[in-house]
Amino acid sequence: MSKKMLVIGEAREGSLRNVTFEAIAAANIVSDGGEVVGVLCGDGDLNEMGQEMVYYGASRVITVSNSDLKTYTSDGYGQAVYQVIQDESPEGIIMGHTAIGKDLTPKLASKLESGLISDATEVVAEGGDIVFTRPIYSGKAFEKKMVTEGLVFATIRPNNIPALTRDDSLAGSVSEKEVEISNIRTIIKDVLRKSSDGVDLSEAKVIIAGGRGVKSAEGFEPLEKLAEVLGGTVGASRGACDAGYCDYSLQIGQTGKVVTPDLYIACGISGAIQHLAGMSNSKVIVAINKDPEANIFNVADYGIVGDLFDVVPKLIEEIKEMKVNA
Repeated sequence: MSKKMLVIGEAREGSLRNVTFEAIAAANIVSDGGEVVGVLCGDGDLNEMGQEMVYYGASRVITVSNSDLKTYTSDGYGQAVYQVIQDESPEGIIMGHTAIGKDLTPKLASKLESGLISDATEVVAEGGDIVFTRPIYSGKAFEKKMVTEGLVFATIRPNNIPALTRDDSLAGSVSEKEVEISNIRTIIKDVLRKSSDGVDLSEAKVIIAGGRGVKSAEGFEPLEKLAEVLGGTVGASRGACDAGYCDYSLQIGQTGKVVTPDLYIACGISGAIQHLAGMSNSKVIVAINKDPEANIFNVADYGIVGDLFDVVPKLIEEIKEMKVNA
């Protein structure tokens, strides 16, 4: 049975995050031929980003522009999206399992008195049912969930569900909705971003991660060069962050960011269970470590026993040579 689905889009610094397009793809699976309505909140002209959501598979998009939505707050976005939900009466809602998604969706689910399937890594149609797969016990096991009645409300983990192919011939309206926002209890005066200037960790296709084995902040320099030639970004274990080698915004693990890139290269990381919880679902894992007994080799697809300061520069040179000869 076809369903009307709502996709809550997310933008950062004037550009839509990739997980928005992935959420549209997931919504199309759940809708089973029904309407997929995008929702985009912010300040100023959102028409161009709304049109981009149409090109990636949204039937139409509703933009909500308000000065109180310039920067995300739970109060502001919660009120805006809730009003759209009340007007549209969708049968399902999908959003990315991002920092904003993890904050906003439980608030909305509570207000709607709905259940919520969080952090889904797969959405498939099986015999007329929609089955969501999500990791449990820090990624050691997976569970499958179905919504038997009521609203289908879910968040999806970035970089797991492929987005539909962009098609700029697709037609769909982008309309603006005015909402009334009041009693904002949180005022954002300034936003200081500590994350790197590269690709966002949660959406990166390639991640080069360093652990205590990098020995210092300068030890991350070869990792940054490797990330540059591979078109990826740099991450870190908690051990490296605790040692002051890098900022905590780069931390990957149970108490950091959960990532699922196509390629994860772990350099000087022993493989503590807390770190594995954040990266063990990566598609291809390469481990570089001097200790052949390091736990990271138990989850790695490929392992290199050696000093990262010898191995990484050689990898960089080989990759550069391959690009020249390609």
